[in-house]
Amino acid sequence: MHAQIVLFDGFDPLDVIAPYEVLVAGSDYVGGELDVELVTAEGPRTVVSGSRGLTLQATAGLDPAKAGYVIVPGASGPLAGDPDEIDTIPVLLARFGETAAVPLMRAALANPEVTVAAVCGGSLALAMAGLLEGRPANTHHLGVEMLEAAGAVPVAARVVDDGDLVTAGGVTSGLDLALHLLERTYGSRIALAVEQMFAFERRGTVWSGGGGREPEAW
Repeated sequence: MHAQIVLFDGFDPLDVIAPYEVLVAGSDYVGGELDVELVTAEGPRTVVSGSRGLTLQATAGLDPAKAGYVIVPGASGPLAGDPDEIDTIPVLLARFGETAAVPLMRAALANPEVTVAAVCGGSLALAMAGLLEGRPANTHHLGVEMLEAAGAVPVAARVVDDGDLVTAGGVTSGLDLALHLLERTYGSRIALAVEQMFAFERRGTVWSGGGGREPEAW
């Protein structure tokens, strides 16, 4: 099973590293069965984050045919400024929709063996690319109006589980999202073991689309 964390120019480092650490630890507890890697739509390359030039190395290209998780982080940068001159977070997220990642993400969403997940602005990037029309989702609280304008259905929960799409709120919620994915796939014993190792307790509500009730939007 694979967990592919998608890097793009301007990504938020914590949105990447928090799920990465949790999923790697979970993989260790299940004998390495979960392969966790950093990928880009373009293939292996060094990717510059939006946090003062910090870089991470993607080791493979995004492959929507691989069973498992495809996780999209948000962006890091200024919140406001002239979009023609400054790479603000909305600009970076919108730029994601102009890359080769979009058809690959569309293919991942169409693959029944893949769960697409997003942390913070990652869900907004997917929505702005036209991939979350009518889907319950969450993002950073500052981006909720934009998420709704892009066609998604905002839900005020720490983690929003809509089956093949799992999204989470602000940056630290990447820990909660990854623990939820581990619990969903490998059970609560594995998720609890990782929680205890990290000295971290999950917080907030997990909203599940399987309960038959309409989501309570913001």
